[in-house]
Amino acid sequence: MVRIGALDMLAQVPPGQVWALVAPLLSDPVRGVRTRAALLLAAVPTELQPVADRAPFERAAAEFIAARIQNADRPEERAALASFYAQRGRMTQAEAEYKAALRLSADYIPAAVNLADLYRQIGRDRDGESVLRTALARSPQEAGLHHALGLWLTRAKRPAEALDELRRASELAPDRARYGYVYAVALHSGGQRDQAISALKQILVDHPNDRDALQAMITFTRDAGELPTALDYAKKLARLAPTDPDVKALVAALQAMTDAAAPRAPSDTRPGRK
Repeated sequence: MVRIGALDMLAQVPPGQVWALVAPLLSDPVRGVRTRAALLLAAVPTELQPVADRAPFERAAAEFIAARIQNADRPEERAALASFYAQRGRMTQAEAEYKAALRLSADYIPAAVNLADLYRQIGRDRDGESVLRTALARSPQEAGLHHALGLWLTRAKRPAEALDELRRASELAPDRARYGYVYAVALHSGGQRDQAISALKQILVDHPNDRDALQAMITFTRDAGELPTALDYAKKLARLAPTDPDVKALVAALQAMTDAAAPRAPSDTRPGRK
């Protein structure tokens, strides 16, 4: 459990860096550790894998696939297998597994969202809309589906419809800061700057340490000429990332801009005064 937990903590490490950390666990004595390691390394193409590690990876990958097939009557297992295939570039098999998951349970939202995203990856983005709308017809209160459809409509250059879907997602799941952030960015892109700033302020009330929202607020208020406000938010971000050189540079730049824009006090030019 400790080793599996450690692997989970490495999920966001870039593929180019994760191999050396995870590859030794491909030969772990516990199958659950081996298969989790294989899943974590699935995105690394075979040609980029060290030759000595390829056989252990293939063995662990085969175990991962076998474990999913053993529980093929569960939609989450079929979706997990689909995700693995997609990371390995086996898109036809991934599509088949996502569809199998939806046949087992048409209400299994992750399969619909991920199938639509798979279509985007393989150049069949148009097919994604029907997948998402079919799922929404069954689960109209599912925020993740509205969010995914909003992103699809954005790519389809249908901004008004996209904004409605992104707004709905943020309303249905106010605890998901990401949904609110994306909605605010869409508002700003549509020329609704004040509404975007208002949306970000609400996110930061509920999620004061959300870095994406802070970054957006800094940019939006700076571009609106509200330099002191932008500087305040930059300082909040700096408290979250005190060692980040980019954040330090941002604070310094905003401080200089704020100082330059501040009105200067008139000098005293009366005779005898210095």
